[in-house]
Amino acid sequence: MTAVHDAPHVHVPGRELPPSMVERVTLIMDVFESRAVRLSLEEVARSTHLPRSTAHRILDQLVRLRWLEHTGHGYGLGRRALGFGGGDGAHGRIREAAAARLHHLQIQTGLVVHLAVLDGAEVHYLDKVGGRFAAAVPSRVGGRAPAHSTALGKAMLAWLEPEDVEARAAGAIGRLTQHTISDLGTLHQELNRIRRRHGLAFERGECFPDIACVAAAVRGPEGPAAAISLAGDAGSPLEKVAPLVVDAARQVSSDLFPERDTAVRPVRRPAAVPEETWSPQAMDRLLAAGQYGDWQ
Repeated sequence: MTAVHDAPHVHVPGRELPPSMVERVTLIMDVFESRAVRLSLEEVARSTHLPRSTAHRILDQLVRLRWLEHTGHGYGLGRRALGFGGGDGAHGRIREAAAARLHHLQIQTGLVVHLAVLDGAEVHYLDKVGGRFAAAVPSRVGGRAPAHSTALGKAMLAWLEPEDVEARAAGAIGRLTQHTISDLGTLHQELNRIRRRHGLAFERGECFPDIACVAAAVRGPEGPAAAISLAGDAGSPLEKVAPLVVDAARQVSSDLFPERDTAVRPVRRPAAVPEETWSPQAMDRLLAAGQYGDWQ
């Protein structure tokens, strides 16, 4: 392909105008959809269709102003971008601990990876790492969704006391699609099933039509601190990738709360299984309904 990419133009009847500087900066910032994204100069220029020299000049300015940072791995979101909107330190710590795991999950599976926390009756998306399917999943960093309708939310609600679940969900529970849980009794039954699956939560078309997810909670000493999910289309073989979500959540839990991991490992962790390698028998045991348990 020999076409030369130039800066995009705004079409005005009778003539074409080059984009403003604000538009060019927006084009560049839009390609950094999450904290985990790292791009080279060439990748930024290719994604934005800006001339390489223009992209380089704007990137340098954004780095100086701390909207972006530049390391040996490429350009990524900087402190000012990550702190914009007043995000608190706890969320920043969770994003930092999970960033590499999210990126690795996306490479392994090709699916969209989410990181979220529980905020009342909603999940608050802290990060989204997407591949080719990302645009089809209408979630966004900073966005929210009803917790009872998402695998992320159900994975966290499952580790709360029933009274806490009802206090959060009673005024918010309702249908988004024909598959959404719409009453507290059904929600409690679903959370029971999640606990019996050692924390694995699934949803197919409950939040967004034709989108399916599997999630597991990142757990701390005081309960669920966050959750990680993989999302794909309704036909995605989520059972096959579910162990990867469990592993990622467990690893982030260990990084964030090493004291909890040390305390529970001798009595709660199942027989050693090589990381990211699960036998069919282990997967069957993980997904089978059994006694209440803790996936750690």
